[in-house]
Amino acid sequence: MSEQTLSQSDSKNVIELRKVWKTYRMGDQDVHALAGVDLDIERGSFWAISGASGSGKSTMLNLLGCLDRPTQGNYHLEGRDIAITSDDELSDIRLQHLGFVFQNFHLIPQLTVEENIALPLFYQGLDAAQSTERACMYAERVGLTDRLRHRPTELSGGQQQRVAIARALSNDPSVLLADEPTGNLDTATGESIMQLLNELHEQGKTIIMVTHEPDIAAYAQFRLTMRDGKIQSIAKNESELAGSASA
Repeated sequence: MSEQTLSQSDSKNVIELRKVWKTYRMGDQDVHALAGVDLDIERGSFWAISGASGSGKSTMLNLLGCLDRPTQGNYHLEGRDIAITSDDELSDIRLQHLGFVFQNFHLIPQLTVEENIALPLFYQGLDAAQSTERACMYAERVGLTDRLRHRPTELSGGQQQRVAIARALSNDPSVLLADEPTGNLDTATGESIMQLLNELHEQGKTIIMVTHEPDIAAYAQFRLTMRDGKIQSIAKNESELAGSASA
């Protein structure tokens, strides 16, 4: 990307959305999955995005994760306008600046824990020794040092999610995006994963999580509720900060 390379912005906000719309054509109808969204996400903050099915929360996460672009409006990540980047540039941004954690883990069953964690580093061009060193470092960070040679089928659901988190962290992303990270876990295991995410937040990582579970959303610093493609409310802890939606 040479001069196009995305670098950490001096702004306190890692993400800024301005009048963002995402519109899909369904037959002869336009469906507004996002409708004029404005949002600032400060570096090092922890957000939970909630809302009913069809509210726009998944579209929001896809857009924030550079898996899609806005139909209208501006999305700045680390000061760069994502709306005007090429497909190749978006791929590089995802690889270098974003980490993804999914409900279904998405681990490669043929690979060991170490190899799964190191996979993004291979695409970044790190050599085997560097990749192994970093994979071991992040395995230790999520409490899996004694599982490095195991494969996903030999791990519990909670351990698999920890591998997925370590893999998402391996490129030291600007933002960690989590899509229902406790959805396939029992209550106790889900709580341990949320405690891990909370520790990462306390260490300065920016985290954006989609969840439909109020008790999971309560772990976040900010809770954003969506309805009909708009931001219905933003609350910090128990104090509501904003409650208007803009069209």
